[in-house]
Amino acid sequence: MKRVPLSEVKDDLSRYLRLAEKENIVITRHGRPAGLLVGFENEEEWIDYRIENDPRFLKRIAAARESLRSGGGTRLEELPD
Repeated sequence: MKRVPLSEVKDDLSRYLRLAEKENIVITRHGRPAGLLVGFENEEEWIDYRIENDPRFLKRIAAARESLRSGGGTRLEELPD
C-alpha cells in the first residue's frame, strides 16, 4: 500500500487513480493517514467492492454464519444428486 501526501494527490489525481487500479493508496494529511484511494480496473471489481462493503450484505452473512453455528443449514453431502 502506497502512502501519498494530499498535496500530491490534489496536483495529479488522474495519475493516482491509475495507480490505485493496482494498489490502494493511503492519502496522508500532515503525515497522518486521512483517506484511502481505492481504484478498480473494471466495473466488475467496482460491483464486487460495493457488495463486499454493503452493511445489509454483511448482516446477512453474519446471520447465515450464526445459523450454521447453531445447527441450521444443510450439509453438501445431504443435498440430493
